[in-house]
Amino acid sequence: MDRRTLILAMMLMSLLSGPATVSAQAVTPDAPRTFTISPDYRFTEQSGEALYSATCAGCHMPDGRGAQGAGHYPALADNPAVEAAPYVIINVLHGRKGMPPFGDEMNDDQVAAVVNYTRTHFGNRFAGDVTPAQVKSLR
Repeated sequence: MDRRTLILAMMLMSLLSGPATVSAQAVTPDAPRTFTISPDYRFTEQSGEALYSATCAGCHMPDGRGAQGAGHYPALADNPAVEAAPYVIINVLHGRKGMPPFGDEMNDDQVAAVVNYTRTHFGNRFAGDVTPAQVKSLR
């Protein structure tokens, strides 16, 4: 199984796995479910929101509140650790613990976009946009 397939399988398993603790806002029975699967080995989404939905929401949940069950997916919402942009960039690029790395599947612009989205949504209001140059320096 190639790396891209493994990542997609992990994301799908987290969505379909057994009991998980999530906020009521994250999962509602009548909420429309949309999934984007990019072709080939790289993500095609460009906006931070689209990239978050395609790569992060499966584990960290659509509202960024995280989940616990078959694994522990930390909350990104109201998370002071997200203020440290290099920390978030490195985690997206290289993974951390059970989180897969996305550095090979995203270019510098995409990583910057998803990091900026995470740092400015879900109750996070951290100043300073991440640039593709900063991402490149941490690859």
